[in-house]
Amino acid sequence: MAALSERISTEMKAAFLGGNRFRGDVLRNLKATILNEEVAKQKRDEGLSDGEIESVIAREVKRRTESARLYRENNRPELAEPEEQEMAVLEEFLPEQMSEGDLRRVVEEKIANLGANSPKDMGRVIGAVKAEVGNAADGALLAQIVKNALTNK
Repeated sequence: MAALSERISTEMKAAFLGGNRFRGDVLRNLKATILNEEVAKQKRDEGLSDGEIESVIAREVKRRTESARLYRENNRPELAEPEEQEMAVLEEFLPEQMSEGDLRRVVEEKIANLGANSPKDMGRVIGAVKAEVGNAADGALLAQIVKNALTNK
C-alpha cells in the first residue's frame, strides 16, 4: 500500500474519532474514489502508486473547483462553500504547487531541450514537463504557459 493511501486512511480514522465528521466523510469519499480507480486500472491487489493517487486527488480538486465556480456564478454561495471546504481538505494531500516563475523556467528548459518551436509541439512539451514535475504544477497554468511560450517563438 502506498504511503499516501496509508496517510489518508490514518487521517480519516483520526477525523472520525476526533468528531470531525465533515473531514472524515471527505476522506472516506476520496478512499472510495481511489478504490474505483484501482478497480478500473486492474490494480486492486497492489494498489495505486502515490503519483497515481495524487492524480486522482488533483482530478477531484479540479471537479470541486469547477463546481464552486459555477455555483458562485449562479449566486448560490451556500452550495459553493461546501465544495470549497472539501477542496481545502483534499489539497492537503497534494504536493505544494510550483510558482508560476519556477514553472516558466522548467517550460523554457523543456522547449529548448526538445527543440519545440510551434504550437503543434504543445503536447510534447506539456508531457515532458508533467513527467518532470508531476502533480506539483497546475495543469491549466502549465498549458497556458506552454501555449504562450510556443506562440511567441
